[in-house]
Formats: sequence, structure tokens, C-alpha cells
Amino acid sequence: MTLPKGFGSGDSGGSSSADVERMIGKRVENMTGMITISYLAAWGATFGGTAAGYFYYPWAYPTNSGHFAFIVLTIIETIGYIFCVKVMQEGSNKNSNGLMAGVIAFTGVMTLIISLTVGF
Repeated sequence: MTLPKGFGSGDSGGSSSADVERMIGKRVENMTGMITISYLAAWGATFGGTAAGYFYYPWAYPTNSGHFAFIVLTIIETIGYIFCVKVMQEGSNKNSNGLMAGVIAFTGVMTLIISLTVGF
């Protein structure tokens, strides 16, 4: 691989992973926090979207339909979160299973609490 001027050892055409990392920027396996924050923001936005149906348009969107949508979308977001973190950390020494379990447990419990208390 040919690197831009200023990267590489200079005498040979080879490149190291450190050179590629400097060229690209921050490595993705260090971005677990950013993906976790994005997942929580997406979950909050899902609640916000279904809350509009719960509170502002109850005649158009029945509560049961809103609960179903909220639960199904939470499951889909959770699968995507697991997929993103696991693919991102593939081949590295990082292990975020504890963080993922805590975040998923939090969103699961909050989803159940919201579904059981809102609208009744």
C-alpha cells in the first residue's frame, strides 16, 4: 500500500498499522462509548416518537399499538447495538460485554416500566 508523504518508514514501501492509524485517526474499537450514547439516544427518540402517539394523538394511535411499536423498535435497536459493538471489536483485545449487558438491561427494564405504566 502506498502511503501519503510523511507516513511510513521512507525507505521501503511497507506500512505499519501505526501509520494507518495515524492516517485515519482514532481506531474504531475505542468508540464503544460513542456507540452506546448513540444507542441510548436512539432509544430515547423511539420513546419520544411513541410518546407523541400516547399523549398528543391518542385518538389516532391506540395505546396498545404504541406499546407494540415501542417494544419491537427497542428490540431492533438492541440487536443493532450488539451487532455494531461486536463487529467493531472483532479481532481486538477489547471486551465490553459488561457495559453492553448493563445498558441493555437498563433499556429493557425501562421499556417494560414504560409499557406497563403509560396509558393505563
